Amino acid sequence: MNDFAARRDDWKAREELAERMIPLIGGLNRDRDVVTSLHGHRLLGLSTTEILEVHERVAGLGHDELALEDTLAVLEALRELSPSASSLDVGRLVEHAQGGAADLVERLRAELAPALEEAASAEPTDVVLYGFGRIGRLLARILIAHTGGGSGLRLRAIVVRKGAENDLVKRASLLLRDSVHGRFEGSVDVDERNSQLIANGTRIQVIYSDDPGTIDYTAYGIRDAIVVDNTGRWRDEAGLGRHLESTGVARVLLTAPGKGDLKNIVHGINHATIEDGDRILSAASCTTNAITPVLKAVDEAYGIVRGHVETVHSFTNDQNLIDNFHKGDRRGRSAVLNMVITETGAAKAVARALPELAGKLTGSAIRVPTPDVSLAVLHLTLERPAEKAEINDYLRRVSLHSKLRQQIDYVESPEVVSTDFVGSHRAGIVDGLATIANGTDVILYVWYDNEYGYSSQVIRVLEVMAGSHPVVLPVRREVTLQG
Repeated sequence: MNDFAARRDDWKAREELAERMIPLIGGLNRDRDVVTSLHGHRLLGLSTTEILEVHERVAGLGHDELALEDTLAVLEALRELSPSASSLDVGRLVEHAQGGAADLVERLRAELAPALEEAASAEPTDVVLYGFGRIGRLLARILIAHTGGGSGLRLRAIVVRKGAENDLVKRASLLLRDSVHGRFEGSVDVDERNSQLIANGTRIQVIYSDDPGTIDYTAYGIRDAIVVDNTGRWRDEAGLGRHLESTGVARVLLTAPGKGDLKNIVHGINHATIEDGDRILSAASCTTNAITPVLKAVDEAYGIVRGHVETVHSFTNDQNLIDNFHKGDRRGRSAVLNMVITETGAAKAVARALPELAGKLTGSAIRVPTPDVSLAVLHLTLERPAEKAEINDYLRRVSLHSKLRQQIDYVESPEVVSTDFVGSHRAGIVDGLATIANGTDVILYVWYDNEYGYSSQVIRVLEVMAGSHPVVLPVRREVTLQG
């Protein structure tokens, strides 16, 4: 057999192993609400070649090379163990496969004990999306994909203002097709008679209203719902409190920075402060979610004396396509033709989630002619000096093993550009090659999908509010933020 044929046979054998993983990954999610990942990189919904690619990627991040046979063996063991709703890192569980398959199930049983205890059947929590724009539609996609066994969040309705006679058809088309994030994975149908969208079997009631306080959600079978306000129209307790005047609403979550005394929640940082009595919460902004976890990690390891955050942000719907009147400074100029200096409250907002940095950060922003994925440049003065290799290695390990591994990703590549991060479910991605360190002066570059990455953080906050955030396993050998 020549070398080419041998390589081809090896590739086909690897493909066959990856193909066998797909029904196991899907079945665990569908039947048990289990989401599997490989060192933080989600496996659910990946194709054969994408599964092979993620195995290569994690090997490039400092891990031992993962044998596909070991990954498959762990997935088969998980099917036999049948854990309850949880987020399982198969990459870390693979370490237990090294002793052979004979007693793998028993070796994993101890690691997965919190997910193997007989749990009471949890009632799903109804979710209503008030507004169906960029963030609303991405939240819908994620909620539909996470439906699983049906014990977590359940998307029941969207509330919009009617835009045209064929409004339902247009809403369905926008959910199905997206110029940035691609086609919806599945089918979207319209039930005109009942004013519903049907996405992968999930019936979503479409309610037309312009007043958040006058809707009877119970008329649609919706009770004790969390309303996610994506409009940004109301941002204080008084305005958002109008949702609570509608029948069937229990709590409200704002997908924008909240004003006044509202808690601004960045999952991974201060989500533990959410209390049952909190009726209205904010999920802060996309930029705040992207930079706060990185700042938290750096501050705990090195101490931050002061810093400046410069965000290079993709344009958004509140800007004009071509020059026209706009109530905001500079935002009236064409978003697709100009870089636009504008304001950002992200630096000050960090202190809402991370009080120890209050008064230490300033911020500014530039809107640029790209539709998605932004970049935060963190200019930091530290209490103790750091070398580039040292701080990069620390942030890489934080992205893989710390309590912030769902928020922070890390990349080292001389070729990556903004579009490479479209669809990232992490809040922010540290670009290690761009790091600059000179004694106590450090500059970090953090990419973030300001649409999808932020939406993933919103979902995590929703899960905490609903009491359905899955246990993350395994937990042992987890590094502290200090290293």
